Amino acid sequence: MSNRAVLEVIALDAQDAVAARAGGADRLELVADMAADGLTPSRETFAEIRSAVDIPLRVMLRVADGFAAGDVDVLVEKAREMRAEGAEEFVLGFLDAEGHPDLVAVERLVAELNGCRWTFHRAIDRAADRDALRKALADLPGLDTYLTAGAATGVDDGVPTLLAEASRTGMPGYEARILVGGGLRLDHLPQLLAGGIDAVHIGGAARPGGWASPVDEAAVREWRAALDG
Repeated sequence: MSNRAVLEVIALDAQDAVAARAGGADRLELVADMAADGLTPSRETFAEIRSAVDIPLRVMLRVADGFAAGDVDVLVEKAREMRAEGAEEFVLGFLDAEGHPDLVAVERLVAELNGCRWTFHRAIDRAADRDALRKALADLPGLDTYLTAGAATGVDDGVPTLLAEASRTGMPGYEARILVGGGLRLDHLPQLLAGGIDAVHIGGAARPGGWASPVDEAAVREWRAALDG
């Protein structure tokens, strides 16, 4: 088994996907509309990316900015469409008004995914109680990753939480992998890697020209080299 750390890159289209794959990305998170912090892409975009690259793709299930689920029926239909198109991995995560996991929405989507692997995204960083959230979700089928910065404000403030949670890996509620993203910089990596974290997620860091620019292969390669030491 490879000990290589996982590098996940946000891709908006096939051009992004090809550049990220060439730079050494292990997996892509597929989203649309970063002005709304990432929504579900179209079936056509998924199909184009799936044809362009051979690495795993995690598809965002989200139809509105923020961490409320919104219309769950629409989310379920999006999941059904993506499954029909061949998607096998997903990203989702919703909170209620009190900051607790919205189990009604999450469980309906997980049932639709029927065993597919999925990431609970950065909604955890806005949760009223991270530990309680993890334990509430622990037995849901397919959950294998938490995308988190450790804090709502980003990795700078979240490092202590990330390291503390990494030290609990394998304990109840902490079986899922920690995927660090949200204000992540290259200089964070040594401490995170030393603390046992082995997966990172980049979006803007893969686009030195900003979100209006495509993924830059050289930028991704720099992250790949830093992770590989």
